[in-house]
Amino acid sequence: MRTNSRPDAPREGLRERKRRETLQRITEAGIRLFIEKGYEGTTLDEVAAAAGISRRTFFYYFKSKDEILLSLQSGVSDMLLDALRDVPRDKQPLDAIRDAAVKVCALVPADDMIAIDRLMRSSDAVQARKQASYVRQEKALFSALRERWPAPERETGLRLVAMLAIGAMRLSTDAFSREGGRRPIVDLLHEAFDALEAEIRRSPQ
Repeated sequence: MRTNSRPDAPREGLRERKRRETLQRITEAGIRLFIEKGYEGTTLDEVAAAAGISRRTFFYYFKSKDEILLSLQSGVSDMLLDALRDVPRDKQPLDAIRDAAVKVCALVPADDMIAIDRLMRSSDAVQARKQASYVRQEKALFSALRERWPAPERETGLRLVAMLAIGAMRLSTDAFSREGGRRPIVDLLHEAFDALEAEIRRSPQ
């Protein structure tokens, strides 16, 4: 999954560029083989060979096959944080996250999203680590919110917003995968965030 560098990012050196390109090559080779042969049916050596590197070099970038898939999730998280920083400052926290999530998900082709999700679900080990990664995503999102709203009295509220927002995005992607992409992920995101906001504002019956 390709991501564009931010305009204000420092120019990368030759070593950093080569590392990024090799990382991209390994990831793309791995995903291609996983789709063609299945996750369990693809060996680490096959991924290394397809990427044009040695087994030893592979371990310089990834510790296991699992990390190739999980790196995609991490990449989307980084894109979300970048998009959040670009949302206008007058947006409320939950609305800012919604806008950022919609922007990022609109960039990912539906077929790619479905294929990657199915690959992750095909491995119990990857699924377990994926679930654990949501906690890290909540912490990263909370830190980004605190950059924008640093007032101490808002800390607890912003932590809750980060947790609820990650939950809304999880439900959206689960529904997208379950439905086989029948409805656009952007529509599902709006539906989940609308439901969350409506429940927060709902009066006791």
